[in-house]
Parts: sequence; C-alpha cells; structure tokens
Amino acid sequence: MTAKPSLTRPAPLVRLAAVLRSGPPDVAAHIEGTLAWMTRVEPHVRTLLPEDGRRERLAAAIDTLVDRFPAQDDRPLLYGVPVGVKDIFAVDGLPTRAGSALPPEAFEMPEGAAVRRLQAAGALVLGKTVTTEFAYFDPGATTNPLDTARTPGGSSSGSAAAVAAGIVPLAIGSQTVGSVIRPAAFCGIVGFKPSYGRIPTDGVLYYSPSVDHVGCFTQDVEGLRLAASVLLDGWTPAPPLRRAPVVGVPVGPYLNQVEPAAFAAFAETLVALTRAGVEVRRLPVLDDIAPINDRHRWLATAEFGEQHAARFERYGSLYRAASAALFDAAREVTPEQRAEGLAGREALRARLDAAAATEGIDAWAMPAATGPAPVGLRSTGDPAMNLPWTHAGLPAITIPAGSVEGMPLGLQLAGRFGGDEALMEVAARLEALLAGD
Repeated sequence: MTAKPSLTRPAPLVRLAAVLRSGPPDVAAHIEGTLAWMTRVEPHVRTLLPEDGRRERLAAAIDTLVDRFPAQDDRPLLYGVPVGVKDIFAVDGLPTRAGSALPPEAFEMPEGAAVRRLQAAGALVLGKTVTTEFAYFDPGATTNPLDTARTPGGSSSGSAAAVAAGIVPLAIGSQTVGSVIRPAAFCGIVGFKPSYGRIPTDGVLYYSPSVDHVGCFTQDVEGLRLAASVLLDGWTPAPPLRRAPVVGVPVGPYLNQVEPAAFAAFAETLVALTRAGVEVRRLPVLDDIAPINDRHRWLATAEFGEQHAARFERYGSLYRAASAALFDAAREVTPEQRAEGLAGREALRARLDAAAATEGIDAWAMPAATGPAPVGLRSTGDPAMNLPWTHAGLPAITIPAGSVEGMPLGLQLAGRFGGDEALMEVAARLEALLAGD
C-alpha cells in the first residue's frame, strides 16, 4: 500500500523572517523552493488561485526588493517572506474575483492598508487565496491539508489551508462571523481577529462594514506577534505575564452549542490548564446568546444587501444560490432590527469587558468551533462559537488544543477591546503550557 503523501510542513514565520533578513538562502532561492512545494501539494489542497506568470511576477518583485534594501541591516521585518492574500483584498496587478463568477471589474478598488503594510515590511504576495463566494457560505475548491476529505473552514479557506500546508508562513483573511478563527482551528494553526478597526478594512470587499475584521494566520503565536506588529494600528508590545493567567469560561446556552465530543475535549483542556496553574472561572455571561445571534445576523445581512445592491442589479444571475438568498433576505430586515444590531455591538462589548474587569479575567476561553472540521466540502462548518466575540468587536485568537476524530480542535481566547497585545501574551503562555513547556 502506498503511503499518503504529507501535505503539510513547518513554516514558522519568525524563524523564516530572520533567515531571509540575514541570508543565505537568499529570497530568490526560498521562493523557488516555495514554488516547488506548491507544485507538489496544490493539486491536493487548492489553496491559491491559478496565476499565469506567477514566477515571472515574483522574480520582478524580488529584484525590486533587493534593490530597495541592499544592506542587510536595513532589511524590514518581513523581508522576502511569501504571504497569501484572501481574494476579497485588492492587490495591485492581481485581479479580484471574490470566489465568484463575476468579472474582476466588478471589484475594482485601490489596494488597502493591510496589503500595503505587508509589502512595506518586505513581504511578497505569493498569490490570492481561495475564498467562499463574497466571504459567505458557498465554498471554493480548497481542502483541509490534514484530511482532504474535510473542509478547511471558511470563508478564509485558502488562507488557513495555505499556512497549515506550509506554503506560506503568513496569510491574511477576513471575519464577519467566524471566517478566521474557525478555519484556523479546523486546520490546526493559529488565527487572530483583532479588536474591531485595529487593522484597516479599506481595499477589502465588504460583507458588513459594521462588523468586518481583517485577520491573519500563522503556525504559532510567536509568528502572530510579528505579523500583528506590522498590521495593527498603534501596536505596542505588552509586558510578559509574570503570573499564571486567569481565564473566564462563558457557561450556559452559548457553550451548550458545542458538540459532545468537542465539549469533552474542551473540558480536558481546562483540566490540563488548571493543573498547570491557570485559574478557570465559569460565568454565565452569554445566557442571551439567541438574541445576540439574531442581532448580528440582522445587521450583517442588511449591510450585505447594501454592499451588493448595484452589483446584484448588474450581475445577479451570476450569484450562487446561498449568496443570492442572502441578498434576498436583506430585504426582509427592518430598520428597527438593523438599529438593534448596531446598538447591540457596543452594549455587548461593554458588558463583556465589565465582567472581565470585575472578575479579574485576563481572557475568555472557549472552543473555537462547535466540533472538528466536518467531512465533505459542501459546508464550511458552524461559526456559532465565534459570533458573539465578532459582534462585540473583541480581539480573539485560536491556538491548537486537543483533537476529535484525529482532527485538531482550537482553544479560542478573547480579550478586552483594544487589548490585543495583552491577549497575545495570554495566548503565548497557554500555547506553551498546552505544549508541555
């Protein structure tokens, strides 16, 4: 029997960035190796959009980069690092299709701050990564590198799978409900959604401007820190934790959405953390999860309809079934429901931050998804565990923790609004504890 080829490899961002800044190998050699690895694994995982002339485009970009930074000491943080960019972001010289059959001219817009910041830091855009249509639910062709019979999650499917496969050490995506945290968990990597607004969303096809976040994927929290230092407005490193973290677990109806096997694995993770000295405090802070879910969906659906109104009038016949149904549903959202959705964001944010302050909680902890990556590619999984944190605009990180059916699970951590740097310190500590360090 022929052994199944491995579709993953290590790609730690910090180590690679340090090597490329100091060399050898030089950037051209590393990119050539990356393209060779892509040739081997892409037929199985399909993370990147096809691109004629990719090698030539990258060669020209490398020449420009080398000319800009001839002195080793002047090289920026991400010098020569290949990155993946979700295909709802504008990238100069690359078309945007948003996972759809619409022509690129339907999505023309200037390149946004997130892409510009990566490139200013020396990163090279390896290519556009596959997204579900319009960052909603109709999936693309990407598979999970850990089991190609399973979904990688969505909507940032290609970004998560490309990092998990080791094609790129860093990729960016977006999250309107659970489109960063869930696929990162399904693919066994680290995902990060910042506080609302801390990474600008210009140059990105909006789903819902009031709740859309730009996020990113790496293979570890150390790499996440580096990426965040480039991408976030006002990045200021937090001091290291001098004590064991205190985590809050939102028990009740919200947590009850988790599948039994994943719930049991989460309970085992909490036991392991408690044994390592982490204090776990259980609080019923999301007992009203059903109306929170309703408010978020009203707001996001109404804004999706607004964002696509002119586009749908011209290209409506090219929309896939789920996206067309969402556009139709937008007409049913009342002004009162939309207003409730808008008001609910800040109210929930204030409530969760106040509870964290009162209880002395460093981070909320919960499963990153209701279970492991489902079998099949028709669904990208349930984002229920991510919704309230996205609605409130709080920073969230997932780190690998436990498994079910041989597939990884994620431990989702959420911090206080604006406390992204502090949340990363908690995530780094828990990552080390769960690794047995």
